[in-house]
Amino acid sequence: MARWTTGESVLARGARVLEAFDEEHRVLTVAEIARKAGLPVPTVHRLVAQLLEVGFLERAEDHRVRIGLHLWELAASGARALDLREAAMPYLEDVHVATRQHTQLSVLEGKDVLVVEWLKARNVLKELILHAGRRVPAHVVAAGAVLMAHAGAELRDEVLAGPLARFNEKTPTEPGELRRLWAYARKHGYVVCDGFVSPRAVSVAVPVTGRDGAVVAAIGVVAPTKGIQPMALVPALLAAAHGIGRALRSPVPARPTRMWPDRPALH
Repeated sequence: MARWTTGESVLARGARVLEAFDEEHRVLTVAEIARKAGLPVPTVHRLVAQLLEVGFLERAEDHRVRIGLHLWELAASGARALDLREAAMPYLEDVHVATRQHTQLSVLEGKDVLVVEWLKARNVLKELILHAGRRVPAHVVAAGAVLMAHAGAELRDEVLAGPLARFNEKTPTEPGELRRLWAYARKHGYVVCDGFVSPRAVSVAVPVTGRDGAVVAAIGVVAPTKGIQPMALVPALLAAAHGIGRALRSPVPARPTRMWPDRPALH
């Protein structure tokens, strides 16, 4: 693959262009992409033109661009996320209906928790609403605690080495505190994180095991601190996690043939 004088491949620079987009920056100009990606404007012009051609980006108003539907299509067919989401959705919906709170399915992605699915509750903690594809630091949420509890020692040490973001005075950033939290989650099979991100919110999560018995995801609920008994949420989450794990261990049916025509390759 062609490389630039810096030694960075064209593909790596294209990835930096795509990574400039996030929840707060869904539509960007070429200049804004260049600034966020740390690339020269002429380089970004060329990369954006290629990404538009293959449908990874699409044009918006005022000469701006946004992530294209074709990129979303490819991401949505990622085997790990798709299998997990398909197995989990019936159980996520059951928990969501039973608790009437924000319900989420998450996986560990590096030192972050990646939200695979988020079922929103009406008029509850609107400032904390997430979405599928959003990342949060693993040390600040219950899902991260149960996933880190079953992660390798090397990754745990990497997380503890910091830096660790602090959202408020309740956010755990001391290695000893986090080790105790992870040990509790590993021993008891659930964890409650009260006020780690917002003093108004408590998160509860349990692990989900896959085909080989390893923890592959976490299912959790985010609820207001007032008026909620967190331990009352645990049985429903454990039952859902058991159901998801059973579904993941069942034979996977063959998926239908892709219906959409192929796109041109990126040259």
